[in-house]
Amino acid sequence: MRRGYVFHQMNGIHSFYPTLMMNYHRVETEQDMKDYVSRLSAIGGALAELTGQAKLSAGEGVRPPLFAYQTVVKEAQSIISGVPFDTGSDDSSLWADAKAKTAVLVESGVVTQEQGDALLKTARNALINDLAPGYQTLITFMNDDIKNTSESALGVHALPDGAAYYEYRLKNITTTDMSAKEIHQLGLDEVKRIRGEMEVIKEKDGFTGTLQEYFTKIRDSKDDEKYYYDNTDEGRQAYIDDATAAIESLKKELPNYFGILPKADLVVKRVEAFREQDGAPQHYYRGTPDGSRPGVYYAHLSDMKAMPKNELEVIAYHEGLPGHHMQISIAQELEGIPKFRTQAGSTAYSEGWALYTEALAKEMPNTYITLGSEFGRLGSEIWRAIRLVVDTGMHHKQWSQQDAVNFFSENSPAPLQTIETEIRRYLVIPGQATAYKIGMIEIQRLRKISEDQLGDKFDIRAFHDTVLSGGALPLSMLERQVKSWIAETLTN
Repeated sequence: MRRGYVFHQMNGIHSFYPTLMMNYHRVETEQDMKDYVSRLSAIGGALAELTGQAKLSAGEGVRPPLFAYQTVVKEAQSIISGVPFDTGSDDSSLWADAKAKTAVLVESGVVTQEQGDALLKTARNALINDLAPGYQTLITFMNDDIKNTSESALGVHALPDGAAYYEYRLKNITTTDMSAKEIHQLGLDEVKRIRGEMEVIKEKDGFTGTLQEYFTKIRDSKDDEKYYYDNTDEGRQAYIDDATAAIESLKKELPNYFGILPKADLVVKRVEAFREQDGAPQHYYRGTPDGSRPGVYYAHLSDMKAMPKNELEVIAYHEGLPGHHMQISIAQELEGIPKFRTQAGSTAYSEGWALYTEALAKEMPNTYITLGSEFGRLGSEIWRAIRLVVDTGMHHKQWSQQDAVNFFSENSPAPLQTIETEIRRYLVIPGQATAYKIGMIEIQRLRKISEDQLGDKFDIRAFHDTVLSGGALPLSMLERQVKSWIAETLTN
């Protein structure tokens, strides 16, 4: 029985394929371009096959929420809009990419103009005759089937065998035996604790109202440059520049906290137009194992009023350094372990690490200097605590989508549009959102054990190297690795 959703709005395969071709498919030779064209053709067949899987799932009563259908159709249609798919004046993103890659080959003398023209002709044919029909098959199915999905989004409890599926998802995602009930309570406890720390910041800021009123002030001060960037191209570039500056500043401190450092560089980019969504979460794409292509921290910047300034710094650390980019790059560059472990992922480990580093950054000089940025850090942490509550709430306790939005907005200053986008995310990827806080708490617990047992022998650089030197591990294996290091350090 199929339970996962084949297509949805969160990094769906329909949008991943163009991203892969445009940003990660290198073209340096004529053969590279021929391979590029071959893969464009193959995307159509792959999408048709995946659409078939979605049809089978739908036949078993497994359909994503209505909003997922709407978003997938919109994004898929955007991918096959423009030249050469229609008679519009603008090139489609993929056609513009094919032209740009071919032009570089011609300009560098790798191929002649005649050869370049021939390559573009085959690329055009691949787009029109192979890729477009695959997307159209997907669009047609989604448009025909949308009437069969529920008007109100429901958690996976509503699916056949939904309770068992969610239990499996939690075990798989967290790599623990924690039940939905235990995770829900942990979230409530963490929300309460972090709210207490937020109260302290609110009072230091001189605000005399309630914490909820403080949230509202931050959320609704859209035109105050203290809280938000201008919703202009200048504002978007300012966000990218400031995020880059925060990462570069922290990078100088890394040797004081880590022995192992990544080779690959990191860049901050705006998400491509065909998959950009207002208020959607920022995310990271890994670079190459040899460091020749940098990792990318992507930000959705279509609506700058959904991007509070106080969250910029903490998100830069989470997605970039010392968060995802550092952990994933180091894993890819590891030697002496099986190759699959350099590429394998464990959500509780990788997201737990990224959330742990948000707090770790506070220990470093020149971070979270303003009350706003420190409140943003707490806002990010409570965000992950809220996830424990609303994910289990919707999928286990049968909360409605609005119940989850209400709990989130009552405990976070995040813009309402961002909150609604987040809740839609949790609905289509059940359990994934629980990994962050559970992983963070485990890494913090292991650090505390190390500090207590090693005393003066505790070395923060060695601890972090121990955590990072085995690739992304299930949390139980990470515990064994850290405890082995403690024993070895005590012996030496």
